[in-house]
Amino acid sequence: LDIAIARYNLQIADTDILRSLSGSGIRGTPTGTVSGTPGGSSAASGGTGAGGTSAGSGGAGSGSGGQVTSTTGAGSAVPQFDPSLSFTFQGERQHSPSANTVTSGTAVSNSNITVGNFSYNQGFTPGTNLALSFSNSRVASNNRFNTLNPNLNSSFRMTVSQHLLQGAGIANNTRLIRIARNNKKITDSSFKQQIISTVSQIQNIYWDLVSAYEDVKVKERSLGLAAKTLDDNKKQVEIGTLAPIEIVRAQSVSALDQQDLIVSRTNLQLQQTFMINALSRSLSDPKLATIQVVPTDTLTVSPNDPTPMVEDLVKLAQTARPELEQSKIDLESREINKKATRNALLPTVDVYGFYGGSGLGGTEPFGYCAASTCTAAEVTAGKIPPGVFPAGYGGTFSNLFNSTAPDKGIGVSASIPIRNRSAQADQIRSELEYRQAELRLKQQQNTINIDVRNTLFTYQQNKARVAAALAARDLARESLNAEQKKYSLGASTTTLVLGTQRDLALAESQVVTAQSAYQKSKVDLDRATGQTMDHNGIALDDALTGNVTRMPVAPNVVPVKNN
Repeated sequence: LDIAIARYNLQIADTDILRSLSGSGIRGTPTGTVSGTPGGSSAASGGTGAGGTSAGSGGAGSGSGGQVTSTTGAGSAVPQFDPSLSFTFQGERQHSPSANTVTSGTAVSNSNITVGNFSYNQGFTPGTNLALSFSNSRVASNNRFNTLNPNLNSSFRMTVSQHLLQGAGIANNTRLIRIARNNKKITDSSFKQQIISTVSQIQNIYWDLVSAYEDVKVKERSLGLAAKTLDDNKKQVEIGTLAPIEIVRAQSVSALDQQDLIVSRTNLQLQQTFMINALSRSLSDPKLATIQVVPTDTLTVSPNDPTPMVEDLVKLAQTARPELEQSKIDLESREINKKATRNALLPTVDVYGFYGGSGLGGTEPFGYCAASTCTAAEVTAGKIPPGVFPAGYGGTFSNLFNSTAPDKGIGVSASIPIRNRSAQADQIRSELEYRQAELRLKQQQNTINIDVRNTLFTYQQNKARVAAALAARDLARESLNAEQKKYSLGASTTTLVLGTQRDLALAESQVVTAQSAYQKSKVDLDRATGQTMDHNGIALDDALTGNVTRMPVAPNVVPVKNN
């Protein structure tokens, strides 16, 4: 489930790229690792924001004082690259009393108004904006003195503007796209970090399961030895060669061993539950509670395991750890952000030009003739007003483009903020955040250096610990054999035999604990150097899709013997 949850971050990052391509601000992508698997332990760190805070929703960081919002995305406004279309169509019936019947020719003015408007707007990466508006109206009224009734009006204007200082330049206006793509790279790297963390957790759970099985075997052998001693004591008491108190002493030891076995078995059941939970999506199926999870590997330590050089491991970690890759990509985004905030300090200077036209047409009221059918006598008699050429909508529309009523011009607009302290604060903060991120990267490099050394030292210590535990177990085993021989010859006591049995059980438990710690230290060493996926043969593409095309290969495992 950890991987399934983290996989959604990849799709969330894609939505941010899609949003930035439209010219809108990005919302930020969640990073870091999900550690919700019970029973596992991992030292992997989460995602980082400005100042090393943990990244949260919306790209914000949660600092000690609450939410910390960085200057990512600050700067001049980015044009809207997605074009927008607006339509308006409206019909209106209007009745209004006339204050002056002389000018309107009627006591009540009735009008039928139809409006159809259209506009188009789009921005471009150089800082250019295109705006086009197209307006149409038809007005029919009972005003007897209107020259045209109904009256048709059409007009259009196309305006092109270009930023010259603030907001100018392709690099400045595509910054959110580049930052969103960097965030996707960070998310990809974070997902790789999630795989490393989850695989390390599952490996630790697995070795805990193997250790629990081995511990049950140790406790069963210890209980078997205690039961045999108890049986021998009973026989000797029956023939009178041993005091009855020795039966009680052997029963006490046997009861303790029985208690230890119960604890070990319940711990095994818990480890099995941890493994089932890690491999399934739900524990609600009652059949899962009865499934036995049997490991096919056993705890072992090869004496020929080479001890790697710490310098080589540090170099490997500095190139393979996902955290460093994420911090370097974050620095690139902060460099982009610095340039954007510097651009916002400039005054706004735009040059623009526009071109448009208008057309007028309609039907002449009674008393006038159509322009196309008027005779010379009718024109002389004033049947058609001078300069007016009535027409239908087709003629009105054609008049927009025949330069009979053009509307064109050019201009420059400027806006110079006084002091501009808001932009200054953003620019200074972006510079400080960049320097802080540089130090954070250096701190991560140092931390990883120490992490690798510490993990290697732990690996070496656990390897020596296994050797010491094996030697102590061999000694305890030989001591028990010697004590049992002495006891059979009457040169020892039950107390000494029982004591050496407990010593052997403790030594065997310490071997299991030491071997488990050794296996986990190898897992942690792979995590610290960023080699978990490579050493286990895990393909990132399989993790991205959830379909395994190449089976992983776990290193350094020994099949368990059937005996």
